[in-house]
Amino acid sequence: MSKIPSKPEILDWIAANPTLTAKRDIAKAFGIKGAARIDLKRVLKELEAEGHLEKRKRSYGDPDRLPPVSVLQVTGPDKDGDLFAKPMEWAGEGVEPVVLVIPRASDPALGAGDRILARLTLVTGEDYHYEARLIRRIGSNPQKVLGIFRKTTEGGRIVPIDKGGDKEWTVASDATYGAKDGELVEAEQAGPKGRMGLPRARIVDRLGDPSAPKAVSLIAIHQHGIPDAFPDDVIAEADAAKPVGLKGREDLRDMPLITIDPSDARDHDDACYAHADEDPKNEGGHVVWVAIADVAAYVTLGSALDREARKRGNSTYFPDRVVPMLPDRLSGDLCSLHEGVPRACIAVRMVLDAKGQKINHSFHRGLMRSPASLHYEEVQHAIEGRLNDRTGPLLEPVLKPIYAAYDALKMARTEREPLDLDLPERRIELDPDGTVKSVNFKERLDAHRLIEEFMVLANVAAAETLVEKKTPLLFRIHEEPTQAKLDALRETAQAAGYTLGKGQVLHTRHLNKLLNDAAGSDDAELINLSTLRSMTQAYYGPAHIGHFGLALRSYAHFTSPIRRYSDLIVHRALITAHGWGKDGLSPQDIEEIEQTGAHISDTERRSMTAERDTTDRYLAAYLSERVGNEFSGRISGIARFGAFVKLDETGADGLLPMRSLGREYFHFDPEANTLMGSDTGILIGIGQRVTVRLAEAVPVTGGIALELLTLEGKALPQGGRGGRSPAGRTNPKRKGVKAKRKADKVKRKVKRTRR
Repeated sequence: MSKIPSKPEILDWIAANPTLTAKRDIAKAFGIKGAARIDLKRVLKELEAEGHLEKRKRSYGDPDRLPPVSVLQVTGPDKDGDLFAKPMEWAGEGVEPVVLVIPRASDPALGAGDRILARLTLVTGEDYHYEARLIRRIGSNPQKVLGIFRKTTEGGRIVPIDKGGDKEWTVASDATYGAKDGELVEAEQAGPKGRMGLPRARIVDRLGDPSAPKAVSLIAIHQHGIPDAFPDDVIAEADAAKPVGLKGREDLRDMPLITIDPSDARDHDDACYAHADEDPKNEGGHVVWVAIADVAAYVTLGSALDREARKRGNSTYFPDRVVPMLPDRLSGDLCSLHEGVPRACIAVRMVLDAKGQKINHSFHRGLMRSPASLHYEEVQHAIEGRLNDRTGPLLEPVLKPIYAAYDALKMARTEREPLDLDLPERRIELDPDGTVKSVNFKERLDAHRLIEEFMVLANVAAAETLVEKKTPLLFRIHEEPTQAKLDALRETAQAAGYTLGKGQVLHTRHLNKLLNDAAGSDDAELINLSTLRSMTQAYYGPAHIGHFGLALRSYAHFTSPIRRYSDLIVHRALITAHGWGKDGLSPQDIEEIEQTGAHISDTERRSMTAERDTTDRYLAAYLSERVGNEFSGRISGIARFGAFVKLDETGADGLLPMRSLGREYFHFDPEANTLMGSDTGILIGIGQRVTVRLAEAVPVTGGIALELLTLEGKALPQGGRGGRSPAGRTNPKRKGVKAKRKADKVKRKVKRTRR
């Protein structure tokens, strides 16, 4: 006779084989035959009487109870401070049980989202069902996957949309979260590999149609390989971080350093304050303080936080979410200069003369406490006389002095003449479900410009200090435009009736003259866009080359270390240069500085591309319900396959495919950047006004296809089919057009009336 298994052995078998819980299945598993089955039946009845098992028809299984040791997710404290949790795996038929966590004094602090292994005790007569004692905290940051859910008889599978994610994930029937076949879902790892060696997942969010707006940014994140899940060791380091104290720092807590940010900002990494200079030798001068979050105090070389921050390079911003460079414990808490709490900072004190020229500056490692976190609009309203309870007390002592300093800086800016492009920035507003609510252009306020000028000034001071102290750093480099791009800009300007001088050393003032000449005319947007396209892309590197666009010799990014790794390197360099501590530049930082610059330049471009793709998809989704409508716009680009149009209303870019331009053949001239009709000789070039009809808008790709209705207010003349006359003979008009194109290749202009 086979040995009867012990009660723990039976319970372990049932837990591991929930579909094989009939008495005969259990007997077969343990090799029990004949009369021995009577003893097995007795043991099963004892387990049932003890509450460990419940007989359902002809099988045994766990009742609507949790096992004595369970994995829980902490849901957070209630209004009385009691900490509650929910089971991660609940297969019962009744209401999901509520678990009260009873912490011991030695237990680590637990918060919402933490996953714990706990020993449970069933309780009665309370408004919760179990009491839990912590055994250990387990991974609170499981691996995530985004993909298309494919339903199967046993649950389903997830096919990742990530280019490198060719391995599918299995989903149990009780972990599908109600997902439907073909839906885009977000899931997390649910345990070790399951059947066939595939990893198991638990769906945590249903994003619906893969082409729906809510899925747009997630698709971009995965398509461009932007890391969006922090490893467990990074989260652990961030969670273990403690606020920095005053030791080794200057006490700046009584200085009214205010933060001014967008109204929806989650973090505040810069603060400012200004006052009149009391030095009689600097009559009319100003003292400006800019304080920046001291991220280097928390993110040290060799730490998991540092490795992950370098890997990400920067934060990435989408209309519906942010993929941060640092975990929220730092970016949204300890490193954020929140109102009313002490925060570590590196501050620069800058003395300006009456004309806004910086006379001197000094850096300080301190502890500050901001009296107010304001947003741009309320600061602007306060200066215009519309005060509220927050800005009223700050108007005279804080706001007016910083605006006085800004007035001086404007004079210095006018003398320096940085590139002054006027390109409105789009703002996409979403409803809670992710649908595009509106597309507007952001208003540019003096409050925005003030902060920009203060930040530029602080960045210059950081670069100058490190150059003077011969400390390695990453500069923000912007080189002059190439000759080819300048020639293209010059041709565009000439076609519009403007002049960009030739045969001289190019300065930003030459470009600003062109921009000013076009300001207020129909060609203003064309000239601004063309000037922007002529610029080289800025990058990070250790070479002291300068910043062409800002017209600055020394420039480095210092003011945003929460969201840019470049700024963290500059902070470490300042710490080393001033001998402030051991958390400055390391030999490894210095050795790898060129590679770091190249890497974070790449991550910056990656984020820009992902952000642009996301914007395109949102705009396509917004316009998808207006197919067939007419829009006004301007030709913004020319290609061999058609022309691009920037729509006035939304700023969206759509394509006029070559086939939609008329019944004639169009020649593409890459040098003149035009398309010419072979029969009519009509020219289509950058900057021309058009009316178009929306033919197609595809949210999943961001593609927008248009049909051309009018060009410069006139309907297109009708050419022949494909530019050919009957019997395949060349149309004589086409010969004339070819001769004209050859003779006028250099002189050809797009005729417009200037206003």
